[in-house]
Amino acid sequence: MTSAYLYDFVRTPFGRYGGGLSGVRPDDLAAHVLTTLRERSPDLDPAAVDDVVLGNANGAGEDNRDVARMAALLAGFPVTVPGVTVNRLCGSGLQAVVDAARAVETGDGDVVVAGGVESMSRAPWVLPKPERAFPPADTTAVSTTLGWRLVNPRMPAEWTVSLGEGNEQLAERSGITRERQDVFAALSHQRADAAWAAGHYDDQVTVVPGTELLRDESIRATTTPELLAQLIPAFRPAGSITAGNASPLSDGASALLLGSAEAAGRIGRSPVARIAGRGLSALEPQFFGYAPVEAARRALVRAGIGWSDVGAVELNEAFAVQSLACLDAWEVDPGIVNQWGGAIALGHPLGASGGRVLGTLAAVLRATGQRWGLAAVCIGVGQGLAVVVENLDTSPAGSAVLRP
Repeated sequence: MTSAYLYDFVRTPFGRYGGGLSGVRPDDLAAHVLTTLRERSPDLDPAAVDDVVLGNANGAGEDNRDVARMAALLAGFPVTVPGVTVNRLCGSGLQAVVDAARAVETGDGDVVVAGGVESMSRAPWVLPKPERAFPPADTTAVSTTLGWRLVNPRMPAEWTVSLGEGNEQLAERSGITRERQDVFAALSHQRADAAWAAGHYDDQVTVVPGTELLRDESIRATTTPELLAQLIPAFRPAGSITAGNASPLSDGASALLLGSAEAAGRIGRSPVARIAGRGLSALEPQFFGYAPVEAARRALVRAGIGWSDVGAVELNEAFAVQSLACLDAWEVDPGIVNQWGGAIALGHPLGASGGRVLGTLAAVLRATGQRWGLAAVCIGVGQGLAVVVENLDTSPAGSAVLRP
């Protein structure tokens, strides 16, 4: 077994639902980040890429029929470069990184591209096929943008509550107040705005041709807990979850270049981080927001480190309440978590977010000079996924960008 290393990372800005990227097909979003990743390593022969692994949660529209393969072809990779699409819902992009790393570690590939894509704006409505021809009854079109759909009636009702209702239940069980959630959400916006102003995202984000979106579209620099407190609960009349303390529907794509240590010469650049440990967990579907707790523990054990060694954490902020529940269980310093903002501000295009959190984590580690970091995501239907990375440049000055 060899080790798998991260060499580069790039993503699009994340657009709002119906916003700046809504006019772009998901396969074109993915093709753009693949093209950019290839252009950033001009010494790498594209034919030397052993596989393209992309996460995608919906796959019901223009991202159907293996969007990874489609995007690789659209990006100009040789027809000999294969592509595979993986689906672990919100964890799809991070699962793609895990699959790519495993290919490198086992020798099945030497250079692998990973990442993910989602256009929640362009996710279609679907109609179930009738059981017989010419049905007399009406048929309902179902949105594929987010959440449960076409539910199997054999599923217990408590498992299939909405994502928001599941997190209202988590808030009750954990005793997390609306006030704490709003404070957490406001901080996400403030940190994201400050990170963009400081230039931390400049080398990570590539503008999509034909669009004018220059940075993540959902960031609201003037957001405060007081303003968020005025919003109406979204899932219960007296609930605590609002549109302001949950991640928005989003569009975007991410791509990462992984390889073995020996691949550095072929790639023409030095690796920036090592994939050091992984953890996957599952629990009751309605409490999916809490699943990263055990996934992180397993990843740390497999990396051979503890929480005291971790210098940075990127936790995908699906909801403020689930993020707070995880942080309370980890007893981690909130100051090292999502230092450049999180999904509440940046956006959460389902299949792309896992690649975003891991790429951002590597950049934060280099900027701060910390050695160990953890990326984690909660996943619908009760799963969690976490990855530990080791920074290869722990100089005190560090670097805010991924390019060596």
